Amino acid sequence: MDDSDLTDDSSTLPRSQGRLAELRRLAVWRQRLVWPLLLAPACLALGFDLWRRAPRIWGLSGVNILTYLSALIESGVVWALLLHAASRRRGPWRHVMAALFVGFATLAHAGQSYFFEQNNVYLNSDVSRFASDFGASVLNQFLADIGTYLRVLVPAITLAVLWVFLARRTVRPARKRGQVTAILAPCVLVASFVIPTNHRQAQASTPDVLYLNAVGALLGQEFGLTDDANAARPRSRASLPVLPLFPETAIKRNVVLFILESVRADSACSEYRADCKKTPFSNELLPNRVPLRQLRSMASTTAISLAVLWTGVGPEESREVLHTWPLVFDYAKAAGFSTAFWTSQNMLFGNARLWVENLGADRFVSATDLDPTADLDTGADEALLATRALAEIHQLKEPFLAVIQLSNTHYPYRIDPSVAQPFQPATTSKAPKNNSAFKNYYQNSIHQQDRHVARMIEGIRDASFGSRTVLLYTSDHGEAFREHYQMGHTFSIFDEEIKVPGWVDAPTGTLSPEEARSLKTKSDTFAFHVDMLPTLLDLMGVWDAPAITRYRSRMPGTSWLRPEPTLAALPMTNCAAVWGCAFENWGVMQGNLKLAARAWDGDYRCYDLLSDPLELTNLGEGRCASLKKVALERFKRLPGRGDKKANER
Repeated sequence: MDDSDLTDDSSTLPRSQGRLAELRRLAVWRQRLVWPLLLAPACLALGFDLWRRAPRIWGLSGVNILTYLSALIESGVVWALLLHAASRRRGPWRHVMAALFVGFATLAHAGQSYFFEQNNVYLNSDVSRFASDFGASVLNQFLADIGTYLRVLVPAITLAVLWVFLARRTVRPARKRGQVTAILAPCVLVASFVIPTNHRQAQASTPDVLYLNAVGALLGQEFGLTDDANAARPRSRASLPVLPLFPETAIKRNVVLFILESVRADSACSEYRADCKKTPFSNELLPNRVPLRQLRSMASTTAISLAVLWTGVGPEESREVLHTWPLVFDYAKAAGFSTAFWTSQNMLFGNARLWVENLGADRFVSATDLDPTADLDTGADEALLATRALAEIHQLKEPFLAVIQLSNTHYPYRIDPSVAQPFQPATTSKAPKNNSAFKNYYQNSIHQQDRHVARMIEGIRDASFGSRTVLLYTSDHGEAFREHYQMGHTFSIFDEEIKVPGWVDAPTGTLSPEEARSLKTKSDTFAFHVDMLPTLLDLMGVWDAPAITRYRSRMPGTSWLRPEPTLAALPMTNCAAVWGCAFENWGVMQGNLKLAARAWDGDYRCYDLLSDPLELTNLGEGRCASLKKVALERFKRLPGRGDKKANER
């Protein structure tokens, strides 16, 4: 070996040692990054939760703190195991683990972000069980706002894929450890579906854990492993008998009731206004109608509202009463009236078909009769409904009672692009920043619906029987647009969800002078949907009939044709025995005072709707002490607490 060889060896050695040192330093840094990387998904869930609802989390106490910490630990274990198993250097199973991690991490983070934006509360197991009953509707509504969902979905899936990429370059688990986590990860993921969480009221759990628990509830419901006590749905009803009734009024009159869908009070013109832009077509036709400016539904759920409107009983009644108490059609037939029910609503939604299959109306038309391909949520085109109703109403014998229910203004709100849309800018996006434009889209749908309502009104008024026909108008409920951080309906009894438009148009001679005077006094009196049936029965001349004394005894409302207003304390709820709820909410209203609570409220809240129409100031339970007593007698507990079956009894 010559001198040059010795020189080369000595120069190579330091370089190889430097490279080895560099690799060791890199390995050390990798080891330091392993745990931060594995725990990052749980930390992200925590960070976003703090960003969204820090005051609620800091306000947790007692057992709620423990449940939140437990959920945080569960979150860390689930994501760390999945990510660790996905980071193995070889074997096909690592791809399965990667797919599970990316799929569930994306949906948990993106899904909860989207849901919280709409409802100010996280999706939980109650919601998933509730939604499983009409999955096609959920998918339909999701697709209607796909752009907003993609806005949160794309970043989430990108981040999830990046996590897997970094984990495979950083974690590099030893073979045995990788095998262990590959077995544990799917087991722990499945366990997260059934591990109990604090998912009601305070929702003292991290959003990702709430999501995984909701997935478990959905799977359990779909495979028949669980039974949701609060998922009440309509069943076939059988009305109790109504003896023959003999109208006592000397005035013979027909009655037509229009029921809109999801139209809030401030989105329609209850009183005539020369500058009415929201419902201008019906407004122009009936300048002398009597407005009901303070009309409230008893719920913001269609099925419950219809039950109240047609039976006259409160929404808190038992399942038996709501499925057996006579309907307005039963009373009308007993009084010798011809009857009809025309609706554009798709009765396949939520078993509604069962509730109306024994309706007993002489004429019955629903969405699928008008269009077999009718949308599950918005129903059939109301142009078809108007044509059918106008054709068949002439075939009814007088006196008659007809109910016309419209549905195109249910989310996702039907819009005909060829018809004027005066409210702009308008968008289908439900993103918070687009709230005003999204509400304009809704208002355009109402504007278009009003064309069909006006067409029917004009056809009725121009008919030979038009001068003998009293028209009534209302909506089943309203619609929220983040006034109290919520979207849509069924989540509360705030006024944006239950204050509805209302009017009565009675041609000259169809009301006695006393009836006309009493009706006008109701324009600014607090009125309720429980008043509708008494008014309809009064118009038919049978409200005082002794034969219905038994049934009238359960009706808390009063007729708008009588001097006295409704003064009783009236329970309101979206969790009735005829229709369940995703999030419990209920209360009591008496005149201008309202007591209300939702599943995540710590206690009942009291509002004076005269001094505080936006319901921004909680007056405290003392101001509504008598209403709280009624609430406790009926509901037994606050929403979100205790036995959910109590609400069905």
